[in-house]
Amino acid sequence: MPNRLINENSPYLLQHSSNPVDWFPWGDEALNKARIENKPIFLSIGYAACHWCHVMAHESFEDEKTAAYLNAHFVCIKVDREERPDIDGIYMQTVVAMTGSGGWPMSVFLAPDLKPFYAGTYFPPVRRYNMPSFMEILSGLANAWQNERGQIEEVGGKIMAHLQYQNQTKAGGLLTPEHFDAIAKSLTASYDWGYGGWGSAPKFPQAMALEFLLQHAVFTKQPEGHKLVTHCLQAMSRGGMYDVVGGGFSRYSTDNFWRVPHFEKMLYDNALLVRAYLHAWQVTREPAFKRIVEETLDFVQREMTHPDGGFFSSLDADSEGVEGKFHVWTLDEIRETLKEESEFFEAAYGITAKGNWEGKTVLQRALDDSSLAARFGIAPEVVPTKLADSHLRLLDARARRVRPGTDDKIITAWNGLMLAAFAEAARVFDDVGRDYAEVATRNAEFLLTALRPYGQLRRVWREGKTSSAVFLEDYAALILALLELYQTNFENKWFTSAVELAGEMIEKFSDPDGGFFDTPRDGETLLIRPKDIADNATPSGNALACEALLKLAALTDNGTYRDLAEQALTIASESALRYPLGFGRWLSAAEYAQGTTNQIAVLGEAEGIGRLLKVIRAEYRPGVVIAASVFPPEKNSPALLRERGLMDGKATAYVCKGFVCRQPTNDPGTLAKQLNQIL
Repeated sequence: MPNRLINENSPYLLQHSSNPVDWFPWGDEALNKARIENKPIFLSIGYAACHWCHVMAHESFEDEKTAAYLNAHFVCIKVDREERPDIDGIYMQTVVAMTGSGGWPMSVFLAPDLKPFYAGTYFPPVRRYNMPSFMEILSGLANAWQNERGQIEEVGGKIMAHLQYQNQTKAGGLLTPEHFDAIAKSLTASYDWGYGGWGSAPKFPQAMALEFLLQHAVFTKQPEGHKLVTHCLQAMSRGGMYDVVGGGFSRYSTDNFWRVPHFEKMLYDNALLVRAYLHAWQVTREPAFKRIVEETLDFVQREMTHPDGGFFSSLDADSEGVEGKFHVWTLDEIRETLKEESEFFEAAYGITAKGNWEGKTVLQRALDDSSLAARFGIAPEVVPTKLADSHLRLLDARARRVRPGTDDKIITAWNGLMLAAFAEAARVFDDVGRDYAEVATRNAEFLLTALRPYGQLRRVWREGKTSSAVFLEDYAALILALLELYQTNFENKWFTSAVELAGEMIEKFSDPDGGFFDTPRDGETLLIRPKDIADNATPSGNALACEALLKLAALTDNGTYRDLAEQALTIASESALRYPLGFGRWLSAAEYAQGTTNQIAVLGEAEGIGRLLKVIRAEYRPGVVIAASVFPPEKNSPALLRERGLMDGKATAYVCKGFVCRQPTNDPGTLAKQLNQIL
């Protein structure tokens, strides 16, 4: 007998719709039931690709005895964290405060007034991992609710006070160049030069910190700063966390060596990492980085794109109920698939009959190209081609396996991140740029129509239905993506849409005390109105909003955008100095804001514009905004293009730094010199 989740649209909620637990979606029906019946709420939060969410579901939520106890003593609510980051964020703070760490599945127990009094993550069905059983916790909490209500209310009051304190933001000063130097040195000092990354297992790909370090090295003209970024990107792309067969990155590594991943693939991770590898390629011209970008974008097109252009949210860690089964190999499977090429491939990846994980092999390079070439007596430049052929054959073989589940809901914020990646890759890679531009354009059109019914932006779309909620990160990520797409094909509709959305974002989310709330002013009333300034798995909505406003200010000459951005940047300064790994996107935006404004305007006929743009796009130029148009520009074009003429009737570029422009030029060589002098 299905429960109430059968009427929901979230794949995660639908996964639980046949549980014997009497699940409710978050909403008035469940919350009113808790108040009327004076029952505590069991709030369970997770997402469709979460392995341990599946484990707890099988062990506890599918168990009739456990379900009966839950139904008798609690009002049970399921939340998809990806649909409701506001609820997830509030109660994740609770879990961290009460246990010292967080994760999913998230298990929180609330009074009917929504104040939490007990929290954790995964609980086993029997005593295990030095943890009590789930039933022990349930019976203890049910007893406490009946007999120790005063103690529960005391705990709830303390947690509420903690949440209110955590949600306060205090303005500081803007960070200085000395601050950014100190942060870069601190990140370098704590870096794992043995295996790459920061900290111990589980290791997460800190794409936003890598982007800050790369940008800082460019801004300060310190090429040695590239070494850390290059080292980390190479370590992560050797395989394991990176899928060498099909492209794309898993969520994180369960070990220190980036070998055994948590196999789920999230759209946002791949979007953030694509841009990190893309920018690193622009700086280093390392061929492997370009290959990683192309393979990952190809993976997204092949496996995570809706026919109408939206990008899906994730691929599951499990297939056939087994974690990683889709991705791992045995020696016999490798030999059967690759035949005469198997010996070469086995050497490249160190494959043995024993495997490197639970008797199977997670593919990770053991020999580099030069060592492999020397061993087999071939030229090093031949190695990538031979391996690419083997990867294609393995991909074909893997396609015949049972695929992991796909969470096919389309999230505006995450799509914005991936749209920006496709748009930027389209203008950087001439050989495949047209294809990427087409993908980016279709995605933008989808987001501005399907995710914006009746002109109202929404967070989630699935099977023709949109959610009612929308959040700061949805607006900010989409605005940034549209600006990236504008700077790729210079169609004014992307720029004008970005301006329109920025007005809505400011009106709906601004906090008079600085920065932005995560939820709109007319959104649902929760325990608090969240204002999370730290980056998490995705960039902080506040950081994205600051970046978007800074770029809009440079394109439009609207000083209000700049004022709001600078005011917002001050609320994270102290935290960013203390915990830089948690504020990578903030640091990039703040360093961009601290520098002088760099603008480039290009006008003329299409062919001439193309020649000048090729010079501009030849290098990684963070902190630069570009506007271009055939002459004369349309009325709704960026203000950066106004009142600028052509030299000798030819396409002309204007390079401006700190609102002071160099002599306009239509000569590519002169343009290159100007760019090198000021950027």
